[in-house]
Amino acid sequence: MSQSEVARIESGVVSPPFERVVRLVRACGFDLSVRLVPLDEDAFTLAEQNRGRTPDERLDALLAGLEVYEAGRAARTAGGGDA
Repeated sequence: MSQSEVARIESGVVSPPFERVVRLVRACGFDLSVRLVPLDEDAFTLAEQNRGRTPDERLDALLAGLEVYEAGRAARTAGGGDA
């Protein structure tokens, strides 16, 4: 494979077929394992919501979520549940 072809793949100009990716990975001394997993709709929904947010808005939402998590954890601990 030529250096220019590798550069086009690395820069995202071209998307090689899966078989080519497997050969490239193996040429680097690795193997590629692919598995199917259930779609995580929650992660997709969060990503879609974050697309329209500024970095500060994303950080604020994350911190608000952490506050809710910590409050729930404290409530479980105070109530004798597992933390």
